[in-house]
Amino acid sequence: MLKLLGKKIGMTQTYLPNGSSNAITIVKLFDNIVIDVKERNNEVNNIKIGFNKLLSNKSVSKSVVGFFKSKNIPTYKFTKESLTSINFKPEIGSSIDLASIIRVGEKISVQGVSSGKGFAGVMKRWNFRGLEASHGVSVSHRSHGSTGQRQDPGKTFKGKKMAGHLGCDNITVSNLKVSFIDNENSVIGLYGSIPGNNGQNIVIKLKNI
Repeated sequence: MLKLLGKKIGMTQTYLPNGSSNAITIVKLFDNIVIDVKERNNEVNNIKIGFNKLLSNKSVSKSVVGFFKSKNIPTYKFTKESLTSINFKPEIGSSIDLASIIRVGEKISVQGVSSGKGFAGVMKRWNFRGLEASHGVSVSHRSHGSTGQRQDPGKTFKGKKMAGHLGCDNITVSNLKVSFIDNENSVIGLYGSIPGNNGQNIVIKLKNI
């Protein structure tokens, strides 16, 4: 499964001849430069890819800069490792051509961090129905009710659905169909929505490699 790093640009829509619309998410892919290729047990290749080339090395440690210098490759801000088939073995320093690995109509997976929504109650966070609107209930209409038991075991178990922080979770959306590919600008369109805000980095997973 090859992993590429991209950035969520925004959303748009296309219209079909019957008048219905399809939501499309625009994703900008970074420069996918192969940094290192290692073979594992003659079965798979461990490929390391760099993204977003840096103009200055001030924000990177000396050990990381030394690694890139040993490969005669410019320093990149992000790196990602993935296990691919033994047949996929690109050259170190080369750029992966999007047209050769992604096709229109192909289904891919996207991993990202969901939008943070701060502290939320149980009705918004877990879709609880809340307490009764009348019949003696006062002030606590949107509360979650009881959280524990009696004297035995006398505690609230871990994982109990309660109010708390909502969002900022790693979410993977599978089987998103590719709508279009712009090789010149390294932009692809995906049917549907993906997690995260506009401008946030995401990981694209290609299963067929």
